[in-house]
Amino acid sequence: MANILNLTKREVVGKNKVDKLRQNKEIPGIIYSKGQEAVKITAVEKDLMRVYSEAGTSNIVSVNIDGNEQKVLFKDIQRHPFKNQVLHFDLYLVDMSEKLRVTIPVVLLNRDDIKVQPSVLLQTMDEVEIECLPADLPSEASYDVMHMQIGDQVTIADLDIAKNDKIEILTEMDEIVASLQEPREEEISDEAEEVSADVPTVSETESEEE
Repeated sequence: MANILNLTKREVVGKNKVDKLRQNKEIPGIIYSKGQEAVKITAVEKDLMRVYSEAGTSNIVSVNIDGNEQKVLFKDIQRHPFKNQVLHFDLYLVDMSEKLRVTIPVVLLNRDDIKVQPSVLLQTMDEVEIECLPADLPSEASYDVMHMQIGDQVTIADLDIAKNDKIEILTEMDEIVASLQEPREEEISDEAEEVSADVPTVSETESEEE
C-alpha cells in the first residue's frame, strides 16, 4: 500500500493561476464523489507521481485533505502530449461500504519461463472488469503460464480472481485471455538466417588466414 498522499483544497481557478501552480511543481486535480460536489485540490508533483506509480488505477489510496483522511482511486492522470509534465489528475472518493465497478490489469505470470519451447505466447486481453467491495479489490488478475502446452488457451474463468466469491467478474467468462502457439515458419527461418549470418563462410575464413 502506498503512503498517504497529502492534498490541499484549491480555491484558485483560471489558466494563469493553474500554470503558476505547475511552475511551483504543484499539480491541480479534482476529487469526484457520488452525490456530492467535486472538490478542487492540488498535490506536490513528486509525491503524486510516486503514489500513482505504486497504486495505478486499481489500488485504493489514502489521502489527507487538510487533516481529513479519506480513501480514493485514481481515475486519470493527464500528461502533456510531448513534454515530461503532468497537467492534471482526477480522483474518485471511495465509500468502503459500497461496491466498486473497476477495470484491473490481467497479468500473465512466468511468461519468460514457459517450459514448452519454441513457442509463442499470444495475449489477447489486457484487462478485465469486475465489481466488489473496496476492501476486496485486487490489484490485478493473474494466471501462471509456465506449464502451458501448445494449443492451450487461457480464459477469464482460469484467472485467479474467478475463484474469489467476493468478486463479481463482469467480462464474459469464456473470453480468451491468451493462447500458446507454435512459432510461424517465417519466424524460425528468420532466426536461422540470423545464426547463419554470424558464421563465416569458407571464402571469408580463407581471406582471414591469408
